[in-house]
Amino acid sequence: MNYDIKQISIEDENYPESLKKISDAPKTLYYRGDFFKENEICFAVVGTRNPTDYGKRVAMQIVGELVDAGLTIISGMAPGIDTLAHKVCVEKGKRTIAVLGTGLDEKSIYPQENLGLAKKIIETGGCLISELSPGSPGLKFNFPKRNRIVSGLSLGVLIVEAKEKSGSLITANYAKKQGKKVFAVPGQIFTSNAKGTNRLIKEGAILTESAEDVLKNLEIESLVQKSLEINKFQTAENETEKLILFAISEEPLYIDKIIQATKLSPPVVATTLALMEISGKIRTLGGGVYSLN
Repeated sequence: MNYDIKQISIEDENYPESLKKISDAPKTLYYRGDFFKENEICFAVVGTRNPTDYGKRVAMQIVGELVDAGLTIISGMAPGIDTLAHKVCVEKGKRTIAVLGTGLDEKSIYPQENLGLAKKIIETGGCLISELSPGSPGLKFNFPKRNRIVSGLSLGVLIVEAKEKSGSLITANYAKKQGKKVFAVPGQIFTSNAKGTNRLIKEGAILTESAEDVLKNLEIESLVQKSLEINKFQTAENETEKLILFAISEEPLYIDKIIQATKLSPPVVATTLALMEISGKIRTLGGGVYSLN
């Protein structure tokens, strides 16, 4: 795995701007996969290494909703909630970023049982990142330190289950110092995994029940929608396809409505619809009705 490990300096123009702004930004980042993209909206999700069924369910739901909304999820690929967050992304074929507290070579990655997940993260357009050079082992003090990178790269941080002395609270504290918004999922008062998150909420973290709570409080709904619209129309191979995609972007339409909306000739629309269906851009709902795929 280490043959394609690359590195980037803080002096490089492609170094993430959000990370440059923190007081102790790493001078060098090592990475594998696709590095940060322009205008990418990143959000961190972290939590306990030993989640309850409730925590797993909440994490899967909220992470799934966030990636469907167009956000890139960042986590630490640790056992538990971190791993689950990454898995939800790759299962949906979505990009996710893992910040590690070890080197990025195969022997150093922790936990070793996540080597397969690391490969899938890269295969789905994601990225592995570390400030540690290849061959650096998982020393205990490296993991809390890497949490500043997790929060530094993100617009905000969501904590899903955390005990009173959970490492996830370190990430939350870094986020506060960096001026990022902290979100926390509430839990039952008798559950040890809820002690940390409930305390965060008492201290001002945003009580989070769904992805909507995140999107509204970060005020990025319009940015997400704009990003999705741009991505949608970038798939068009020509102006005719772009017109058709725009016509059915809000709701499925009958072919005659598509002709009316695009002002294209019926033969051109019929031929283009057939080609777009074959390429997977759109699908037919039957009866001459077409929608985005």
